[in-house]
Amino acid sequence: MNQILIFTLIFCLVVAFIYCIYVYNMLVKNKNLVLEAWSGIDVQLKQRHELIPNLVAIVKGYMQYEDKLLVNLTKTRTAALNAGKIAEQGKNEGLLTQLLNELIVTVENYPDLKADEKFLELQKKLADVENLLQHSRRYYNGAVRQNNIAIDSFPSNILAKLFQFKAASFFELNDPSERKVPDIDLH
Repeated sequence: MNQILIFTLIFCLVVAFIYCIYVYNMLVKNKNLVLEAWSGIDVQLKQRHELIPNLVAIVKGYMQYEDKLLVNLTKTRTAALNAGKIAEQGKNEGLLTQLLNELIVTVENYPDLKADEKFLELQKKLADVENLLQHSRRYYNGAVRQNNIAIDSFPSNILAKLFQFKAASFFELNDPSERKVPDIDLH
């Protein structure tokens, strides 16, 4: 009888040890998926940040009365480049998106600029980057969700606390206008 009890105890310890290894590896995998997803966003943000000075340079020649918008766009780009935490960067990137949209709307008042080939090319590149950025954000937020569920769920939360795994921050829209669906008039 003692042998069966000892064997059962050893078996339970081995199973618990294997489960702990499995959970630890899952937490490491989730953390790395979040880092990889953030890297995808970071690449798109860098491309976007590289396009903005060229866009501002082209627009500046046509838009003599829009200095405030261009200065704000440049300052916000700098703040976004220097942002530390994901939440801070999300706020700055949301403001940058808002200013870029404002710039595109303002361009409607300048027909010569709308016809400029370089501007049209930059506008297309920016639209492509924005689309890729949207996909990267979705992937990142999915990876964050998976990571945070594993960190908060029992029993993996015990190992997460023991090995100091931290929940990641979502990349969120801070400007309510970005959530608004545009009105389309079909008449």
